[in-house]
Amino acid sequence: MPTVHGLEFAYSLYPLPPGRMPFRRWRWELWHGSQLIAAGWRLGRPDAGRALRVYAAEHGHKLFGLPVPPRDPRTGRGDLPPGTTERLAIGPITALLVPRALERPAVSAPVP
Repeated sequence: MPTVHGLEFAYSLYPLPPGRMPFRRWRWELWHGSQLIAAGWRLGRPDAGRALRVYAAEHGHKLFGLPVPPRDPRTGRGDLPPGTTERLAIGPITALLVPRALERPAVSAPVP
C-alpha cells in the first residue's frame, strides 16, 4: 500500500518591533515548500494565528480544486504560540502547520 505524505504548510510568526505606531504587531508568513503563499501582520497573536489557519485552508482547497468555503468569523479562532505544530481541519481539507525553522537543516559546528 503506498504511503502518502499529507499536506503541510510552514509558517513564521513573530512580533514586529515598535515603529511609528505605539502598539505591538505580529508578523505572519505562510509557506508551501519554498513558495510564500500569504503574509501580513495583525495586532494580536491570536488574530495572526487565525489568519494563518484561514489562508492555509483556502490554499489547500484551491490545490485540490475544491470550492473555497465562505469565510466565517468563528473559523480558525484560537491562539497559535510560535514554534508549535498544529493539525488544521477546515472543511474537507486537513493540513499540518509546522514552524518554518523546523524545516531548515541544523548547522553544526566544524570538527577540529
